[in-house]
Amino acid sequence: MNVVHVYKDYHPPVRGGIEQTVERLAYHQVRSGLSVTVLTSAHGGRRTVEELVDGVRVIRVAEWARVASAPVCPSMPWHLSRIEADIVHLHFPKPTGEVSYLLVRPRGVLAVTYHADIVRQAALLPIYGPFIEVLLRRADVILPTSARYIEHSRWLRRYRDKCRVVPSGIDLERFDRLERSSAPAVALRAAHAGPIVLFVGRLRYYKGLDVLIDTMRQVSATLVIVGGGPEERALRQRTRQAGLDGRVVFAGSVGDDEMLAYLAVADVGVLPSTYPSEALGLAMVEMMACGIPVVCTELGTGTSFVNLHEETGLVVPPRDAAALAQALNRLLGDASLRARYGAAARRRARDVFSGQAMADGVAAAYADALRRRGVSA
Repeated sequence: MNVVHVYKDYHPPVRGGIEQTVERLAYHQVRSGLSVTVLTSAHGGRRTVEELVDGVRVIRVAEWARVASAPVCPSMPWHLSRIEADIVHLHFPKPTGEVSYLLVRPRGVLAVTYHADIVRQAALLPIYGPFIEVLLRRADVILPTSARYIEHSRWLRRYRDKCRVVPSGIDLERFDRLERSSAPAVALRAAHAGPIVLFVGRLRYYKGLDVLIDTMRQVSATLVIVGGGPEERALRQRTRQAGLDGRVVFAGSVGDDEMLAYLAVADVGVLPSTYPSEALGLAMVEMMACGIPVVCTELGTGTSFVNLHEETGLVVPPRDAAALAQALNRLLGDASLRARYGAAARRRARDVFSGQAMADGVAAAYADALRRRGVSA
């Protein structure tokens, strides 16, 4: 069976949550015997490149520009039309992919993973909204990453009968190498004063890091921010203005081994996102898989589906620095509570959010959609 995934970027080189989710899913599907193509942008490249990455055919289409973070790839519809696909799997939102699909209308079953609502670009909905409506109406199966989205998304409520919830997953095997007494972990502990609060992710507008930095005035710990992104300069300036240099550490983007060291020394994880562009929070899943209790915000998306309040961590309102500080201080001040929540977090991550569980859920959704089309899987 031939599957084509369509999203704006792909990992590598882009290390976003959706990009890595598409990569993991494609990898697991190839291992299961499927023929998999990923159609994506060349991420600033002005020519189209085709390559084979871990058995996945990746077509990176020439990109002319980006408008409201969406790549402009005029030849993407043509490339999509040339791919023989039993399943076309769009990862929403990505206007380039959705418009390309609607222009070409390939014959295969249409699956749409609904990763997030349109938030920052909401002003474009009068133009983009009709495309979303037509796309979801044509979809054979819609895959929200949590049940919360079906209730909270204005688009999904009308199509709940097509929805099959499949949480995004991570590859858990890499965390088997976690060593809290490794030399890199010991060095990190020595370099940072007090307990460590860890944030991991792209530094984007919706991550709530401005609120988190303000919060650290009330928290006796070191905040380590792992990741890079467009908000980094403004966040560094905010840190300096708050007099928090040394207690807020920008580690930048790191490799897998260094990431394991940061996970090994973290006492509490945090995801302080402020907008529902945060669909799930896979970085939070990675922390939970390492037995780290987390504090996150309630956005009406999948964050509080991942992190269960008073079970695997704590959930607070967004943009509430006082509530965020209180939750962090509560966990930092109670080692037995951290241990209890951390153990539950590890179990939940491994039971619900494995890459294999995601691939199995998607495979079942494909089979159901093909069956309803009268096609054998």
